[in-house]
Amino acid sequence: MLSESIQNYLKTIYKLNEDGRRVNTNALADKLAISAASVTGMVKKLAEMKLVEHEPYQGFHLTPTGEKMALEIVRHHRLIELYLMEAMGFSWDQVHDEAERLEHAISEEFEDRMAALLGDPKHDPHGDPIPSKEGIVADVSRRRLSDVKVGDVVLIERVVDDNGEQLRQLGWLGLKPRVIIKVMANDHSNANLWCNICPPSDHLPFYEATNNPIKINRSLAQSIFVK
Repeated sequence: MLSESIQNYLKTIYKLNEDGRRVNTNALADKLAISAASVTGMVKKLAEMKLVEHEPYQGFHLTPTGEKMALEIVRHHRLIELYLMEAMGFSWDQVHDEAERLEHAISEEFEDRMAALLGDPKHDPHGDPIPSKEGIVADVSRRRLSDVKVGDVVLIERVVDDNGEQLRQLGWLGLKPRVIIKVMANDHSNANLWCNICPPSDHLPFYEATNNPIKINRSLAQSIFVK
């Protein structure tokens, strides 16, 4: 059994890589809210355990063994998030912190029963893919809404799940996974975008659903991944 600390490191490295971010000491220290010196010591330990490979000045990545272990924790986390929403009535901005606490404690039997009860789901409440029992995980988009051109119509695939305030804002605006939006304006000087939610349709083109586009600040737009 790996310690909770090691599990958190492996999961965080995996998620940083999943979002297309370079995984280095500073990125890990920032994400885990700890000192760079602590990260350096742990990464050295993970390398000795053959869970991480570290290339000087290039960052580091998980070994196949490290990735397998990370995916197991990610599977626990995302299944728990969905279970908390579907079975216990938690809101989507509450489930991340609860799952952080529970992901290290559940048994494999608990995981299997939870997955069966949920119908072997493929995605968590925030759109992230749930790794299979065998460690297979669907590809994800790394294109952020902040990078979308004016006039583009995109599907929200997933959103960053570890900021409750951002999730509450997204929920209030109706910007959730599987929602289709059209970028109407992108004001780089004021760091804002304006988007329209498009009505469900089986045919292209999609039409604007409202004459009052939603205003989204760039920070919020960067937390939304689209395709």
